[in-house]
Amino acid sequence: MSEQSEHLVTLTPESISDPSKYPALREQGPLVHASLPGLETPVWLAMGYEDAKDALMDPRFVRDATKLPGQEGPSIADQMIAAYGLPAEYAQYLGIMVLSDGEEHTRLRNLVIRSFTARRVNALRPKLEQVTEELFTALKAKGEADLVGELGYIVAATAICELMGVAAEDQPTVQGFIQGYASGDPEHFIPAIQGIVEYGKALIEKRRAEPSDDLVSALLQDTGEGKLTDTEIIAVFLLLINTGIAPPAHFLSEAVLALLDHPEELAKLRAEPELLSTTAVPELLRFVSAVPMGSPLYATEDLEFKGCPIKAGEVVNASLKGANHDPAEFEDPTRLNISRKLGAGVGHVALGHGPHYCIGASLAKLETEVVLHQLLVKHDGLRLAVARDALQYAPVPGEGTHLTALPVRF
Repeated sequence: MSEQSEHLVTLTPESISDPSKYPALREQGPLVHASLPGLETPVWLAMGYEDAKDALMDPRFVRDATKLPGQEGPSIADQMIAAYGLPAEYAQYLGIMVLSDGEEHTRLRNLVIRSFTARRVNALRPKLEQVTEELFTALKAKGEADLVGELGYIVAATAICELMGVAAEDQPTVQGFIQGYASGDPEHFIPAIQGIVEYGKALIEKRRAEPSDDLVSALLQDTGEGKLTDTEIIAVFLLLINTGIAPPAHFLSEAVLALLDHPEELAKLRAEPELLSTTAVPELLRFVSAVPMGSPLYATEDLEFKGCPIKAGEVVNASLKGANHDPAEFEDPTRLNISRKLGAGVGHVALGHGPHYCIGASLAKLETEVVLHQLLVKHDGLRLAVARDALQYAPVPGEGTHLTALPVRF
């Protein structure tokens, strides 16, 4: 590695979310030593597509810093919890699967996947189509709307809540918790996580007494070896409700924005709507990369990765957005091309890679197909209600930025 590559680069939320900033970073080498916003511990960023995938698959890296020999001081996850001011009692519900490794991660993931079936996901399509059509009709009658709060959050909340077993009358409350959880504002974040945990406890008791065809009931009925404890089920509920609402809500809105920004691709989609079920959604996931950073990966030993010496306990992060805009993998990566044929596998790392690949990938694809078909294929005329440069973005600790609202007219 060059002396330049060893220099600590300070990244802002804006630079993390801006693909135009990545070429200059890539010039420093396969790994860039960087300081992420809101975090004290510097990280090594894997910027390239293959480099990011290799980091996410390398067993010498772990996500649970407490398993490192001689670990001292707070992990990056602990720093993020401290940044929010979260009471310590709620830490046990955070990080399940996301911050686990090896056999423990495999046990948890297999138990959840066993209940997170393709049948349950596919059965949601009629409900999501109905909800999206009703929302579109109501918003069009109003004439103007915010697609993040008035459509994206509602569609995503409906999907994951129906899957988990949250009653229809409770879904707005749960959605409100997640919006507070995702706000980054401790005044809203702490009551939100308390509300989600208490709701999860009540749902477990209800489904234990009255099982239904939903994921929480299935987890409770699983009596196999290593079955989940109630605390683990609440943690899974929190994880799936959170990752199943906030990121998809923002991705759906940013996918719409990407197509409005590329009218030639929008015209292509309207001319060939079948692209929604083939190449369009994977390309939008790659292009938007709504979650720009992977979870911190801790080196379990002194090692060399991509020619860079890394000491035990140091952190490597897969730059998901950087990887998805790597010119070595994608021709003209900063251009949206909804007929782009991606490489082997899913062809992008927007939803992770390897053992921690997103469990809800099929649900995200279904939601995107339904929303884009309703908003942009079945109907036309959707346009921004404000100037493009007037859109507002909010920073996320340790991450980039997300769109706070997408004001549109119909």
